[in-house]
Amino acid sequence: MNTLPALPCYLNGTFTTIDQAHISVMDRGFIFGDGIYEVVPVYKGRPFRMQHHLSRMRRSLTETRIKNPLSDDEWQGIIDRVIGEYAAQQGQAVDASDQMVYIQITRGVALRDHVMPEDITPTVFVMTNAMKMPTPAQRAQGVACVTADDFRWERAHIKSTSLLGAVFARQISYDADALETVMFRGDLLSEAAASNVWVVKDGVVMGPCKDNHVLEGIRYDLIAEICAAQNIGYKLKDISRADVMNADELVLSSATKEVLPITQLDGKPVGDGQPGPIYTALYAGYQAAKAAGDVTDPITV
Repeated sequence: MNTLPALPCYLNGTFTTIDQAHISVMDRGFIFGDGIYEVVPVYKGRPFRMQHHLSRMRRSLTETRIKNPLSDDEWQGIIDRVIGEYAAQQGQAVDASDQMVYIQITRGVALRDHVMPEDITPTVFVMTNAMKMPTPAQRAQGVACVTADDFRWERAHIKSTSLLGAVFARQISYDADALETVMFRGDLLSEAAASNVWVVKDGVVMGPCKDNHVLEGIRYDLIAEICAAQNIGYKLKDISRADVMNADELVLSSATKEVLPITQLDGKPVGDGQPGPIYTALYAGYQAAKAAGDVTDPITV
């Protein structure tokens, strides 16, 4: 039997633990996956780029026509308390605790009907646990990935809890003993199962355009800022399969991976098969941004 740990969480106005938290079986998040979520990294007790996450959360809520149940200050208060309770439970000082906060909002509880019901109260859930970072070996050697057609829905820009497509996509790479599945819609790069993908060619960092086929990761703007600070070219454009396969470097980005080099794709080396100089510069810039905290000033390295 898989017993859940008694980790701190918040559910619908109550601070509790995940082993004690319960929702109705008629919650539309359970029945339909009718909800959205956010994942916020926490470094030394401070949520990283919190306002960016709240902004993306508001966008997802607007797209799904779910009313934002709390103000930004209320969200911040809940998250700060959960972070503090987790640190205390683990015997850590808050300012020495790295965590990963998960936020989920569903449309709420109603009898099963595909039509969006009006005037129901959204379900709000927040939990946190330990940050799981890439290993030193993954950073030093890079990781292997595989490619696949992007078979998910057409509104990937919504951070939806309906993640069966992402589950299938990630399983493809797991079955191939790889870390991620790099996906294409037709001939164009979209993203990976749980990461954005960056292509480096001739010293320029390139990413897919922001549209409904790509979840705009919080690192989109961060990587643009790092590139600007280090005089690295940065461009969003349509990226073909050939562009990906002939890249000098490939880089993944996500809340948990930060930035991570792909050094093997479909069993073939990327570039010279080693993490490249642009990845090294992006990683250094990322660490500088973490050290600076949740700020919007230009990054310096």
